[in-house]
Amino acid sequence: MKNNILITLLFVFSSLTLMAQNEEIKTEVEDSVKVKRFSIGLKLGIPNLASGYAELVLPTLNNHFAPYIDYSKIPLNFDEIETNIAYTEYGVNYYFNKKGSGFFVGVGKGSLLTDITFNDLQFSDSTTTLTGSGSTKLNLDTTNFKIGLRTQGTIFFRLELGYGMGTIPDVLNFTSTLNGITETFVEDIPPIPGLGTEGILLGNIGFGVSF
Repeated sequence: MKNNILITLLFVFSSLTLMAQNEEIKTEVEDSVKVKRFSIGLKLGIPNLASGYAELVLPTLNNHFAPYIDYSKIPLNFDEIETNIAYTEYGVNYYFNKKGSGFFVGVGKGSLLTDITFNDLQFSDSTTTLTGSGSTKLNLDTTNFKIGLRTQGTIFFRLELGYGMGTIPDVLNFTSTLNGITETFVEDIPPIPGLGTEGILLGNIGFGVSF
């Protein structure tokens, strides 16, 4: 009986010692990794579709905070509707570890600027009916909240998911003129990826390099 107890205690002690050694090695490896402060890359997702990305891990406050900026400008066409979408976002990420990588949460401001052209509008007066085009703009500002994960190293991969809160109009009201005929139109908002009735869904994957 005593031998069994002794064997059990030796096993527990050996296991704890091994765990402590592994944790010490892991800590030493993590401490030896140099923080790469500046990153550039590409994001693919919504609402940005494809955007350039830059981030700087600040050396203060144990490398937890990293300001970032995204920018994209892409045409996106639907049936009888042409759009040019410019998306800008800036803010700060908070990394839970001290290496500017791993899990993070972020908060920022997003700006979605969209030029929209409707190509099947009916212009009419007392004698004439014409089919033509009319243009308007949709400008949205949102406050964005996100969670994400980023790998460590010179070449990194990242993903994030979040939501941008803002005021989204139900329809677009605008006035356009064709051959001297002026009409006021009420049109539905084009199906811009991620755009909902109360905000914008944010989701993307990305990759890049760090220095």
